[in-house]
Amino acid sequence: MRRSGKAICKSGSMTRTSPKIGPMLRLVLAVGAGLAPLAGPILKRRLTRGKEDPARWREKLGEATVPRPDGPLIWAHGVGVGEVMALRGLIESLSSRRPDLNFLVTSSARSSADVISHNLPPRTVHQYLPLDFPAPVTAFLDHWRPDLAVWSDQEVWPRLAVTCARRGIAQALVAARITPASARAKARFGNAYGDLYRVLDLRHAQDAQTADHLHNLMGDDTPVAITGSLKAAAAPLADDAAARDAVVAASGRPIWVAASAHPADISVALDAQRLALDAGGPKPLLIIVPRTLEDWAKVETRARAKDMVSLRRSTGALPTPDTDVYIADTFGELGLWYRAGFAALIGGTFDGVEGHNPWEAVAVGCPVLHGPRTRNFATDFAQLNGAVRPVPTSEDIVTALTDPALPAMAARATDIRATAANGLAQITDDLMGLLNR
Repeated sequence: MRRSGKAICKSGSMTRTSPKIGPMLRLVLAVGAGLAPLAGPILKRRLTRGKEDPARWREKLGEATVPRPDGPLIWAHGVGVGEVMALRGLIESLSSRRPDLNFLVTSSARSSADVISHNLPPRTVHQYLPLDFPAPVTAFLDHWRPDLAVWSDQEVWPRLAVTCARRGIAQALVAARITPASARAKARFGNAYGDLYRVLDLRHAQDAQTADHLHNLMGDDTPVAITGSLKAAAAPLADDAAARDAVVAASGRPIWVAASAHPADISVALDAQRLALDAGGPKPLLIIVPRTLEDWAKVETRARAKDMVSLRRSTGALPTPDTDVYIADTFGELGLWYRAGFAALIGGTFDGVEGHNPWEAVAVGCPVLHGPRTRNFATDFAQLNGAVRPVPTSEDIVTALTDPALPAMAARATDIRATAANGLAQITDDLMGLLNR
């Protein structure tokens, strides 16, 4: 049973809310219920297109593929790879307070499941988030019976959140991020999102802008704490020292990395590598980690057009002294490449993607380079201002790669990461307060 009364967070703010469901939110739930018969056909269609995991797609119907562990369970959700990986730091922080805790991490994207499987913290399992329809939600919550639900970044699913509230399951939104465009879109649903955010027991925002958007949507002074991004506090990506050493030894040259690279990033990185090879002096090896693994073919074709030799990681081949571009078309090895490289170009920063997570490279001491487009991680890059290097063109990349100041820049980024991670302590305190109430 849910206890009566109000919980107090670290700052002393009243955080207990009642699950009030207004007419617009009820309408959203009703529409979802009406669409429920489409769940199976939609998933099967996606399965035939390779967009769902053949072995686990029924998890999205609420059918668990692993048993619930005994003892207290915290369920944490992140939509994609970056959000899920960022949850690891929070899990480790909570585990340090309560070693008896178990964790369920959910996500929606197939790629996130592949990556997190190589980086799961102890006592943690991963499942796909069920579709937000009545039967999947009921089956999911009946099986897992979480003691606390944690939503992160941009996603709170209405039926899951409302059902948790009705079942007395405490809920928190952490590292919330709402852009102006997203706030305008949410406002079109009237009070639906305001009611949804008030259903939660705690709300933590990445930045003041998001806190303002949350207050505007809720239309009142419901508490919102500003505690920064979980990505800054995430544990370093997993490493395989033997595999990394084998690549480094086989190459015999300095390595730089283009990570989570989209087609625009791939083109700029290959242009820079061609310039670096033509410049004379030590010839670096470029490792390209495509964001979409199927883009290996684009890398190979474009490298060949620039008269560069490429090899694919997925074939098992190691780079040779003659290899110019090594295509890391495998899941879960980004931690290896960041550790192997003397610099990393963060993908998504040369097109409309508007950037990916710089903290993963920072966490292992790898100097960060980035293109001109970082709006998706504007707060993060702003925190790292002066400790990461903008490189608007391929020529700028080549200049940066030969800059002896790169190690000092990475050291400054490491110090900033330590400071930025302080918000994790407050989040942990507040979540433990919910769990122990």
